[in-house]
Amino acid sequence: MLLTALQKNLLNNYQQDFPLSPRPYLEIATTLGITEDEVLALFKDLSTQGFISRIGLVIQPNTIGVSTLVAMKIPAPQLHKVANIINQFSEVNHNYQREHEFNLWFVLIANDPPHLNQVLISIEKQTGFKPLNLPLLDDYFINLGFQMALDDKS
Repeated sequence: MLLTALQKNLLNNYQQDFPLSPRPYLEIATTLGITEDEVLALFKDLSTQGFISRIGLVIQPNTIGVSTLVAMKIPAPQLHKVANIINQFSEVNHNYQREHEFNLWFVLIANDPPHLNQVLISIEKQTGFKPLNLPLLDDYFINLGFQMALDDKS
């Protein structure tokens, strides 16, 4: 898949420092000299092609409410069913499978510790499997921004 210089520009300049304004796409459009609709179309195309999965902010863990990483041991035949149950909880940020004894992992976010504990209890009751609560002990920042080369044809 070939990316245009404008698409690469969007990927490079707006992975971080996305405008926080009532009309961020208009702000981007003004900076680039194109229309807001063109910016929206470019981001939609990048999403369709799989270059981006979402546009949203990342908040440092435990600065708003509380969060924890959760792991569960689920028998392979029941993994999909249990993942679907877990995904019904609005407190679940993302949910993924790993090749490990603990094969189902997710991040849980709640307003406060009692709410977080209540969700863990509800997950155990609804799935029949005990969640392993892995709270954050040390915070590490990993910059996941990647620059695209603007001068090549890829």
